Amino acid sequence: MATSQLTYAAEKAVGHGDEFIKQDVSNYEEFGDPSDTMKALVWQGKKSVAIVDTPKPTIIEDGDVILKVTGSTICGSDLHLYHGVVVELNKGDILGHEFCGVVAAVGPAVKKVQVGKRYVASFQIACGDCFFCNQKLSSQCERTNSSSLEKAMYGTRTAGFFGYSHFTGGFAGGQAEYVRVPLGDVNLLELPDDVPDEKGLYLSDVLATSYNAVKDTAVYPDDQVAIFGAGPIGHMAGVFALGEGASKVIFVDTEPRLSFVKSRWPAEHAGKLELVDFRKLSSGITSKETVVSRLKDLCAGRGPDVAIECAAGEYAKGWMHWLEMSIGVETDTSEIINEMVEGVRNYGRAGITGVYLGYTNHFNIGSLMQRGVRLIGNGQAPVHKYWDELLKMIQDGKLDPTQMLSHRVRLEDLDTVYQKFDVKDDSMQKIFVQTKFSAPRAQGTPELTEY
Repeated sequence: MATSQLTYAAEKAVGHGDEFIKQDVSNYEEFGDPSDTMKALVWQGKKSVAIVDTPKPTIIEDGDVILKVTGSTICGSDLHLYHGVVVELNKGDILGHEFCGVVAAVGPAVKKVQVGKRYVASFQIACGDCFFCNQKLSSQCERTNSSSLEKAMYGTRTAGFFGYSHFTGGFAGGQAEYVRVPLGDVNLLELPDDVPDEKGLYLSDVLATSYNAVKDTAVYPDDQVAIFGAGPIGHMAGVFALGEGASKVIFVDTEPRLSFVKSRWPAEHAGKLELVDFRKLSSGITSKETVVSRLKDLCAGRGPDVAIECAAGEYAKGWMHWLEMSIGVETDTSEIINEMVEGVRNYGRAGITGVYLGYTNHFNIGSLMQRGVRLIGNGQAPVHKYWDELLKMIQDGKLDPTQMLSHRVRLEDLDTVYQKFDVKDDSMQKIFVQTKFSAPRAQGTPELTEY
């Protein structure tokens, strides 16, 4: 982020006067017992993470729950932390916003959550009682993130998130053997016996995020849908688009992700799948073959009805955006957004689910206005809104999250796995991270790979 933008934002942050839940703890050095330690993955600096021994979390506030982690994962958005592009991330912060586990201890105010039972946590931390929480819009909770910088940059704050810097509250994450869950009665969902961790874990983020992308952008029966980014969220967004009756799903990405999605795509819907490898297409400067023209060709010359962005704003394609991001005059590239806006049909819809942090240049607002395109910020998905519905889909056999799983790894190897995940080594897609507390591998899921 540009220094001038940070300075300007800081100057605008003049205190909030609001009542916040004071639970900003990014690691447990201050609050834990140094003689009682656990293993955890911590951020050390740009492209540097490490497995360390650190104090276990303890009950700090009455509503806290201590979870013994039995499963976690790496999300594509964790790479923004790994690359050092997210502000207010400190050395030693414990990462990881998707996790599930067994309750080890509860605070005196906890009424619903029970010791010994298995739960998945939402990646966002909600109070359960503010304006947004009362509408189940948990990602916009008004009381769990007191960051003045976020308010200055965005005009207001989002909820606190686990393991995602002090910009989102500074809460320690779940890529660890134990994690403290504030307001456990609100932020934990019990997993029934017929839902193994390998399925229940992903209710934490990826399933709700991909489902929200489809619901919020609005996919209707017979729509043609282009999805930019064929990672786990894009993959599952395509699956959910089929569920809404999409007649065609077009993935825009490159290898090995396109082949992975094709290999897991439902056979009965094979005729609805199209793959566009953007690396094989031109920027449009010297050739007529572009992502935009390819989308037009695949959709009767008009373009798809819907485009959904599941990549992120940090990955520049051309030299201009790469240079501008390098010197700090923008934080995010507008290239994919422009391809979506220009690629969809007139009066089409374009939804942004991939992470964009700040400011972008060269946005084609003319195409947006003149052609009546709806550009929709899907926001951080309100996990609590979709929890029950998605869990029932899993139990009824209508949704199988394991279709996006490619690897099972050990927590102790996670520092090495981050490096491989970053470069998509070994065709990594979605991983399951086991700890010493994990149950035996669920049938039909990947075998353990040790690094």
